[in-house]
Amino acid sequence: MTYDAIVAGLGAMGSATAFHLAGRKGLRVLALDRLHPPHTLGSTHGGTRIIRETSFEHPRYVPLVRRAYECWRRMEAATGRRLLHITGGVFIGAEDGVFVAKSKESADIHAVPYEILSPGEIRRRFPALRPEPGTVGFFEPGAGILGPETCVQACLDYARAGGVKIRFDEPVVRWEASGRGVTVTTPRGRYRAGKLLLAAGPWMLDTLTQVGVHVTAERIVMHWFAPSGDAAPFDAARCPLALWEFGPNAAFASFPIERGEIKTTIHHGGEPTTADTVRRDVAADEIAAMRTMLARFIPGANGTHRRSAVCLYTNVRGGDFLIDAHPAHPQVLLASPCSGFGFKFASAIGELLAELLVDGKTEWDLRPFGIARLT
Repeated sequence: MTYDAIVAGLGAMGSATAFHLAGRKGLRVLALDRLHPPHTLGSTHGGTRIIRETSFEHPRYVPLVRRAYECWRRMEAATGRRLLHITGGVFIGAEDGVFVAKSKESADIHAVPYEILSPGEIRRRFPALRPEPGTVGFFEPGAGILGPETCVQACLDYARAGGVKIRFDEPVVRWEASGRGVTVTTPRGRYRAGKLLLAAGPWMLDTLTQVGVHVTAERIVMHWFAPSGDAAPFDAARCPLALWEFGPNAAFASFPIERGEIKTTIHHGGEPTTADTVRRDVAADEIAAMRTMLARFIPGANGTHRRSAVCLYTNVRGGDFLIDAHPAHPQVLLASPCSGFGFKFASAIGELLAELLVDGKTEWDLRPFGIARLT
């Protein structure tokens, strides 16, 4: 059989693409993954991911994430599962710092509702948080969280029910493009298709480096703590998701309480690694360092350490996304390196990748995410 499209990698972007391809009648699609997603060895795990309409990275992301909100709701309706939870989010830092000033800039350009809160207002509204003097809070009421494992599972279940052939534990050993098609080889066989999407995140480093993309994988550690004492101040209404800018390129993230636990992490700043060599164990000094952050910003959360886990960011130069055709083989799409902030966009990126695979075009301007800008 010759497939219309093969999707290789079924994390955030690949599973969302499979979901949208399932809605195309008569399409023959094969979806492959080297593991059995959702799993804990890549980027798409950890129970929660942030979604926010504003973007301190660049205002151009706001229209795309607005489409993502719409697509997540469509996915919820199609799968019968709740994926998106609106909790509100507060981004805390210097008034002229990146988090506050750039979030405000993107909100003003795109008319996103927000409030600027003083330290006193933050403490009154969100009593678990301890903003430092000289900081302010940018509060976005429409921000929230997504469950990465739930989202991936829902997308894959829907795709399978819609006729997409899904194969787990089947890595792509190599692929070859010829004419207008492509041949994919795995340990189980060879498959022909008209188009191929490579969306394997940190397992794509060699492929991307070969086409000149400056790309790295980064080890990020997530921790879960049970609050010390009364958990009431930590409900989502009084302790929403929070991002704290505490230095140049340094950010601390905390999530609403879930099953009696608060998840925390440091956004970026992890050690360079690869998917095959990453250090999976979490050392005692890493837990102690997180306790220092909790004592500084959310002291009531500095209770019993429950567990820690490692995930991977796949970063390209400039901290943007990569979505482009292979420069030598236009029938091969390269996507999913999203520099640590891509999950929220997956529902919309999956939609546009499906459009590119089937129609060869999309309404979105992808030039900012092209290979030429990342070499």
